[in-house]
This record gives sequence, structure tokens and C-alpha cells, in this order.
Amino acid sequence: MAAVEQLIREGEGGVIYFGNHLLTEKKKLEDFPCLGDLYKVKTYQAMTKLEKNGMFLYESVPGTSVGDFKETDNGLSFRVEGNEDAQLTVGLKEDTEYEVFVGGESIGRMKTNLGGKLSLGVELSGTDAVEVKVVEV
Repeated sequence: MAAVEQLIREGEGGVIYFGNHLLTEKKKLEDFPCLGDLYKVKTYQAMTKLEKNGMFLYESVPGTSVGDFKETDNGLSFRVEGNEDAQLTVGLKEDTEYEVFVGGESIGRMKTNLGGKLSLGVELSGTDAVEVKVVEV
């Protein structure tokens, strides 16, 4: 998976691609209509952030490129790529427990805070895109 040159785009099967961890200057795109919602993306080497209908959905530090991002009734899944290890924060249901899988392996259960945010670290240095899946338990 390469960086998303359009900053955000819709893929087949209800997935989206967003972010570009290779940009040296911050770029953003607001009010992007996709899958019946409006998305806002800000991205560059230091940070990538995605909002859906004005609500927080994804953030990484440093910046990442994300593919096959799909929300479901009980979680979300995506592939993430970057130049170095990243801290990811995703927006889910508040005060809910999820099982988190990175690279196909469970890293355990985590509970979202009252704002619905869940944070995790992903090792990206020297790897291809890493699959992340978060499933409500």
C-alpha cells in the first residue's frame, strides 16, 4: 500500500483510504463526501487525523497512510503504514471493551474512555502495511 495521493478516497466494498505519511508539509481536505458521510482529513509526516461528520475517528503520531478502513457495528479494521512506529487513537463507543488485533495477533482487551477513544502503539519501522482490527467483546 502506498501513500494516498488524493488525501482521501473511497474504495470498493465500503472502505476508505486516507493519509499520506510522506508529506513534509501539512495538507487537509474538508467536507469530502464518501459513503454518505462528510470526512475531514489532515495529514503529513508528523500526524494524520480523520474526522467523520465533525466527530473524531482516527489520529496517528507520527503520520501514517491508512487503507481498507472500514467501520462496522462492533468495531473497525484497517491497514496502516508509516516510516516509524506510531501511536494510534481511534474513536469508538464510549466506555466499551474491545479486543485489539495487530498483524493478525490479539494484543489483548482494552476499554475506551468516556470520550470513546482507544489508543494503541503499532510497530511500523521497516515493515509493510500492518493490519489492525478492533472488535467489541
